[in-house]
Amino acid sequence: MDSPLSIQALAGTAIIATAAIFPKLQARLTLSRAKHRSLTGHSKMSRRIARLIPFYEFDINDFFRSDGAPAAIGTQRQDGFFRLARLYQERFIRSRQMTRQAASGISDLQFTETYRVPFQYSALVREHLGAGAFVQSSAGVTVTDLDGNIFHDLTGSYGVNIFGNDFYKDCIARAESRARALGPVLGPYHPVIADNVTRLRAISGLDEVSFHMSGTEAVMQAVRLARYHTGRSHLVRFAGAYHGWWGDVQPGVGNPISPHETYTLADMSERTLRVLKTRRDIACVLVNPLQALHPNANAPADSALVDSSRIGRFDRAAYSAWLKALRDVCTERNIVLIFDEVFVGFRLAAGGAQEYFDVRADMVTYGKSLAGGLPVGAVCGRKDLMRRFRQDHPVDICFARGTFNSHPYVMMAMDEFLTRLGDPAFRQIYSGLDDTWDERARRLNDMLAAHDLPVRVSNLSSIWMVHYTEPSRYNWMFQYYLRAEELALSWVGTGRLIFSLNYTDTDFTDVATRFVGAAAKMKQDGWWWRDASLTNKSIRRQILKEMMTRRRSP
Repeated sequence: MDSPLSIQALAGTAIIATAAIFPKLQARLTLSRAKHRSLTGHSKMSRRIARLIPFYEFDINDFFRSDGAPAAIGTQRQDGFFRLARLYQERFIRSRQMTRQAASGISDLQFTETYRVPFQYSALVREHLGAGAFVQSSAGVTVTDLDGNIFHDLTGSYGVNIFGNDFYKDCIARAESRARALGPVLGPYHPVIADNVTRLRAISGLDEVSFHMSGTEAVMQAVRLARYHTGRSHLVRFAGAYHGWWGDVQPGVGNPISPHETYTLADMSERTLRVLKTRRDIACVLVNPLQALHPNANAPADSALVDSSRIGRFDRAAYSAWLKALRDVCTERNIVLIFDEVFVGFRLAAGGAQEYFDVRADMVTYGKSLAGGLPVGAVCGRKDLMRRFRQDHPVDICFARGTFNSHPYVMMAMDEFLTRLGDPAFRQIYSGLDDTWDERARRLNDMLAAHDLPVRVSNLSSIWMVHYTEPSRYNWMFQYYLRAEELALSWVGTGRLIFSLNYTDTDFTDVATRFVGAAAKMKQDGWWWRDASLTNKSIRRQILKEMMTRRRSP
């Protein structure tokens, strides 16, 4: 038998071991509870599930009745589909032809053409409703394709186009003439950079600036500097937020290697604040203010529009309160708060999201519109965070350079942009901006409701998303009816509509009329048929059943 002394020793060891392990278990549990419950908040799980989903597609018989619609509705949809296909073939012949020819050599185009709709339907859609990827000119709020069709531009050039294409064409033209004397001389700075830095410091309220070649690079450098100066390893990003395509900020689907120093936590969550208050390994928190429109959800794209559960709900007061709480915790814990304003910078307010939400960050990244239509990224930050070397340890550096950083033509276009932005008369464009766009959204929603159409819009100022009020597997078809009404959309379809601020009421009325007309035609063609048994849940169950059946097939 064991002696009482040895038993006591074992018990004591067990207690000590438990005491040592318990805080780690508690911290791990707290971290897990702070993740959003959806796959968006569980990067590793989303990657595993993505690998399990098999490819399958509907043939012509199942394509039009995948929701269990009766044969008559299937025929109605098929007739509408091929009527639309004939219109595309006649109206967009040159644009579609060039797109097909170019796609074999452009990998980006292959991707976007494939992922415009859920993969089960993609082949037939690409064959008959292939969208043209080329345009030849722009004017006002319109773009013109290779066939001479004039579209109202709702793409926003992925966020670049805030003030209208003509604004940026003028910035670039003036920049080219001013930079011509120096040309593309790289390394030495053009004197205009000093003015740009002065104005960016005033806009951001921060001490120093570094320039980069893209928004993605700017975010990479901000995170590197935060890690360098805090001596901590992990960054926090919020579920669904986009910060560029580099690995640490895209830990889930889309990244072949899973990062180990990224925490993906729930947006607008007290549990997230608790994690920030208790962990010691967090260097920085990344905030993309665009998430205010759809917290904890990925950037919406019609390729994932399998049912009607997509929704946007912007609450400026609530999101402002969340950012203030986040600011307080980051200050308390010496965590670097980074605002990624690459997308929303200068669209919501002249001072960006910091001004709009009345919260100050430690570092801010800009891109998109800042260089007057040319590619750029910029980091603004506190002096103690921006230094790339240690005064007392000269070999310990945080290196970042780039051949085209501070390109003279880019810097001159930035000067043109910032000069206009600083003009008090020009800044009047921001006066009542939210009221203008909120009223336009209300007006369109009222029109849709009056015509009994199952479509609505939600918005963060001039950034809009479309959502659907009745369960359906075919909402992704709406983008093709909109294009037929000559409304230009980006490859994500109705997931994001981006208006430039030079849209007049007359321009918008034309867009709204076309938008309602497209929805009415889609309804007339039977795509929004449903019976009482069709719900978002039943649609998801049906898709799961299809996937399981496909996996069992030889």
